[in-house]
Amino acid sequence: MMEQACTTILVGKKATIDGSTMIARNDDTFLPITPQRFLMYPAVAGRHETLTSNKNGFTAPLPEKGYRWTATPNVEVASKGVFDESSINEKNVAMSATESVYANERVLAYDPLIKNGLAEDSLQTMVAPYIESAKHGVQYLGNLITKYGSPEGNGVLFSDKNDVWYMEIVTGHHWIAQRIPDDAYAVAANQVAIQEIDFNDADNFMWSDGIREYVEEHHLNPDKTGWNFRHIFGTDTEKDRHYNTPRVWYGQRCLTPEIAQEPTSSELPFICYASKKISVEDVTAVLGSHYNETQYDPFGHGADEDRLRFRPISMNRTQNAHVLQLRNDVDDAHSALMWICLGVPAFAPFVPFYTNATDTDPSYSETPLTLDMTSAYWMYRTVSMLTESHYAQFVQEDVDYLKACRQQLKTMVADIDAASENMSGDDLTAYLTKQNYAIVAEMRERTMAMIGQFITEGLTLSKLTFNMDANL
Repeated sequence: MMEQACTTILVGKKATIDGSTMIARNDDTFLPITPQRFLMYPAVAGRHETLTSNKNGFTAPLPEKGYRWTATPNVEVASKGVFDESSINEKNVAMSATESVYANERVLAYDPLIKNGLAEDSLQTMVAPYIESAKHGVQYLGNLITKYGSPEGNGVLFSDKNDVWYMEIVTGHHWIAQRIPDDAYAVAANQVAIQEIDFNDADNFMWSDGIREYVEEHHLNPDKTGWNFRHIFGTDTEKDRHYNTPRVWYGQRCLTPEIAQEPTSSELPFICYASKKISVEDVTAVLGSHYNETQYDPFGHGADEDRLRFRPISMNRTQNAHVLQLRNDVDDAHSALMWICLGVPAFAPFVPFYTNATDTDPSYSETPLTLDMTSAYWMYRTVSMLTESHYAQFVQEDVDYLKACRQQLKTMVADIDAASENMSGDDLTAYLTKQNYAIVAEMRERTMAMIGQFITEGLTLSKLTFNMDANL
């Protein structure tokens, strides 16, 4: 079975070039085509509703009150489930769920997964609209896991303008969360990532009730000293060394290139310190990577054995990729940007949206199930497919297109910030909503021009040609 497997990056505010916090993830799914939408859900009050998952039967009442929030759900929810996946709410609390993780059989033997517990398809919906800080998000979700249990292993990302937390739920009821130090970053890829736990440091670690007693009672700690969450609860298999650890290795190679490590190492660090300040562009480069400039690049010139050895970060089945950025160099009302890529992140741009907005352009909010070039999802999938189909001929043009997009988007964000710095309240929200539409329109014009250029060039690349005599 193909796994629903993602790649995660978390960055503290002193590790970034502009003092923002960032959490980011490639949301990978089972199939290359899983149409996505981007929505702005309104705040609610006085609600009396029950959520019921059509994936595993999980049922729970929804709170009566909830904040406005964004989401990137599936279009085909009846068969695939909702999976709201990524959001920033009106309190500027970001959340991304989930990074699938897997516990070993020793720990699951004594706290098995709960079949109808809180799963990924319902998790974002049950948490994101109700939390007021990143740490509150961990506490809130932890309480839900205590009450309902978990049917799977999940890594959940939380951030606000000051804090970044990563939470790993590994058994039916047990979990650990760690705060990413302000001057650090972390990369996770479908394997339990958190390492040594300091149970005397409640400012930087959180955990499920009774987890230490659980480990001691069932003799689960394999180490002679210390309390290493990865060693106790995680896996360390041949599959990990081909599917998971190489992605962590490459992300760290990009951000800390001076440190020599092996892609199959089981001891790659969770908390890392970059050699330079990290930008949004650095994070999106990692999310769009495929072992570039190494022998493991599937588009490279290495031996077949190497090019097919490891699972890359960017995949054709990445249904959306996102960077949730909370900026500290502007006021709170402008702070939150959700950078979204609905194409293959190796070939398509990350488009920024101000989340202090009330709706999204129909090209994002009304995605159809079948090809329609008025849809952002299908447009960016098309430019991705065309680039890959004639990779040698088109890749440099795609690189140039992405570079021009990044430059234009940075300019637009700066201009919007400057033009709206004296606005507030509903006027500001309306203005930022309108500017989100303008950003979408600019990117549509550029992308459709690129698609047109690729199709025109592609028509000259047919193999159904034959040159013999210039006069024939």
